[in-house]
Amino acid sequence: MSETAISVQRRLSPEDQARSEFYALLARLFADAPDASLLAAIAAAPALAPSTHEGDGGPGDGLAESWGALRAASSVMDPEAARNEFQTLFVGVGRSEVSLYGSHYLGPQSGRPLAELRASLAALGLARRPGSSEFEDHLSIVLETMRMLVAGDAERHPASLVEQQAFFDRQVEPWALECCSAISANSVANYYRRVAQFAYRFLALERDSFAVED
Repeated sequence: MSETAISVQRRLSPEDQARSEFYALLARLFADAPDASLLAAIAAAPALAPSTHEGDGGPGDGLAESWGALRAASSVMDPEAARNEFQTLFVGVGRSEVSLYGSHYLGPQSGRPLAELRASLAALGLARRPGSSEFEDHLSIVLETMRMLVAGDAERHPASLVEQQAFFDRQVEPWALECCSAISANSVANYYRRVAQFAYRFLALERDSFAVED
């Protein structure tokens, strides 16, 4: 790790470090099925303390419970079963059960959502990696972008809260929670129901926390 990366990491508050790690985990889980080592790491991860306002419908409501359910599911999930579930849910033969692309949820706008996302990424100095065949509106990519905005990397400092909120409000909130709900409601989802439920709670907390900052 470079000195720049280390100095960027040290500037993160514990809250932002946790946010970046959850974004990174969710980006990884929506990019591909978890292998045995990742399942074991999630199962061994510490529990979250319940919110002091748990049950009142406020920010963080249900986050600790959904994280506990994901940890428990990870402790018993077979990696091959997780891979088969991922393939059936998100890849399929001809057509997937659930789409992980923002354009699917934002309506028939002749490619405008993807074009607007590309413009947002360009404004941040980001672009699709050479050789990548994945469209930028894939859920894993927008979540990884949020991770980078929160934590920075070896080449950039963390983005301001205003910049984080602007990207979240334009490129995540309008469709990602709906995508999580679609996964949770699909009869094929087993392990990924737990992933989606945690993702929904985490993104809802982000949405509500940004709203408090306004």
